[in-house]
Parts: sequence; structure tokens; C-alpha cells
Amino acid sequence: MPPAHLPPRLDAVTFGEAMVMFRAEDNGPLSQVDRYTRALAGAEVNVAIGLSRLGHATAWAGRVGDDPLGAHVVSALRAEGIDTGAIDVDAHAPTGFQLKGRADVGDPEVVYFRRHSAGSRPTSSPAVTARLTGARHLHVTGIPPALSPTAREFTYEAMETARAAGLTISFDPNLRPALWPDHDEMVRVVGDLAARADWVLPGLGEGRLLTGRDDTEGIARHYLAAGARRVVVKDGGNGAARLFQDDGCWVQPLFTVRSVDSVGAGDGFAAGLISAHLDGLDAPKAVRRAAAVGALATTRRGDSDGLPTRAELEEFLAAHAAA
Repeated sequence: MPPAHLPPRLDAVTFGEAMVMFRAEDNGPLSQVDRYTRALAGAEVNVAIGLSRLGHATAWAGRVGDDPLGAHVVSALRAEGIDTGAIDVDAHAPTGFQLKGRADVGDPEVVYFRRHSAGSRPTSSPAVTARLTGARHLHVTGIPPALSPTAREFTYEAMETARAAGLTISFDPNLRPALWPDHDEMVRVVGDLAARADWVLPGLGEGRLLTGRDDTEGIARHYLAAGARRVVVKDGGNGAARLFQDDGCWVQPLFTVRSVDSVGAGDGFAAGLISAHLDGLDAPKAVRRAAAVGALATTRRGDSDGLPTRAELEEFLAAHAAA
């Protein structure tokens, strides 16, 4: 393995808090579940896994505790082919984890154990800088800046480093209101970060809350005016995603699949969109790939279990050539 300050050539980098997820194997309230399966959780982890499975050299940066859960995070990411040279081990804070229920209908029950976790305390390092300056793309979400002042500072520094190095930057608001001290601060900080990105990927509800605009075009125009070059508004309620650029708008109907777990669909969408960019696809093909990866992410239980390999994605798209 090369030294931490000499990473391999990377396509994409992302960062955030990785948690271990204990996923219930039985239906019912978590207080009564006896059997769990261990997996990884974290929006940015899902994106990294999605990109790696599609064949892109990807790094995930963050901090884990000096504990068995932290060791599992690192080994599981490596098993997915993800570069882990920018992961710090914190001897003074634990790795966060979550319990996730099993729900055959509706959203599953989720309980987090992440307060004061190692993942909320990321710091810049030569290893992080090397990856940010040696990659093609950076993916950011609105979760890290909600975790702590330290994580917020890290987010700004990462985006500034990536911008100076010429990377393209995508930003998914991924709003978690419970993590923010108040609504106004959430809107202000997330809006400021979105203005620093090349692409902004809000859900329709998020876009309405953050911009005050009611429709997808109004939301997109808000971010394009702020400096974004591409805005994709995910409108699951109406079964479509809309990609906006200064030169046009493309509507992609969402694929119909047998969905068993919707958690991670947005992360899959982001991974598909970034993958398309790295492969040089045009806007219609990019949003189509994004919708396909997002749909496949929902077909298996677990936040990342359904994310496809390149062969699985191509097979799915070939089977839905007319969609």
C-alpha cells in the first residue's frame, strides 16, 4: 500500500461520518428485536460505495474511534475497494452507530448513537489534502456541517481546497433538521455551501424549504443564479427527476422497481450522476444513469446493499431501454 500522502490517482473523494448500522432481521419495534445484521451507514459512505462498485477510484475521508466498530468501518470500506488513507483514528471518541428496524411498509424505525462521536471531529491533514488535490470530483452533503463546529470548518476547508485544485463539486443538502441547533442556521449554512458547489441536488421538499420557491424550475433558477452550473431536483412524489442547466432542462421519469428499502436512494442517485460525469456522458444520459442507480439502491434491504456494479447497471438499463 502506498504511503498515506501518496494516494493513487482518484476519480472522486467524499467525506463525512461513517457509522456502523445494526439492521433488524425481525419485524417489530427495536426494543423487541433480537437479531441484527451489521452493515455500514452514512450518506457519504453510500456514495463512495456506489462509485467504487461502478469502477471509479474513490476515497472516503473521516474519523473513526479506536474501537472494534471503527476497525470494521475501515475494513469494510477497503473490502469495497475504497481508498482509506485519509481516515484518522480517534483515541478519545467512539465510532457512532445506529439501530435500524425492519419495515415491510413505510419507513423503518432508526435510532442513532452518534453524539460526540469520532466522526463529528474531522480535521484536515496532509493525507486529506493530497486526496482533494489529486482527484477529479468532490461530493459534499449537508450532514457534516450539522455535526459540530469542527466538522463545519472541515467542510468549508475541503470545498475551498477542491475548488483551488480545479475539482468539480457536487452538493446534496441531505437535510437532517434534528442535527441543527435551529432552522434559520440550517438554511443559512446549507445555502452558503450550495453556492460554493458546481452542482446542487435537492429533493423537492428540501428545495422548497431552502429557497422559498414552490416549483422545480424556481428552485433550479435560484441555485443557477447563485453560481451552480447544474441543478437536479428529485421529485419522487411526481415520479421524476429534473436536471437544469443554463442550456436546457431534462426530465427523467423514475424507474419502476420493487422497492424494499428507500433509504439510500438519494445517495445512489448522486453516485450515478457523478459516475456519468466521470464517464463524460451528456445531461440526458447522466440523469438517466442517476435515476437507474437510485432505483436499484431501493431493491435490497440496507442503505448500500442494492447499489449496482457496472455490469448490473448496464443490464438494468438495457432491460429498460424504452423507459
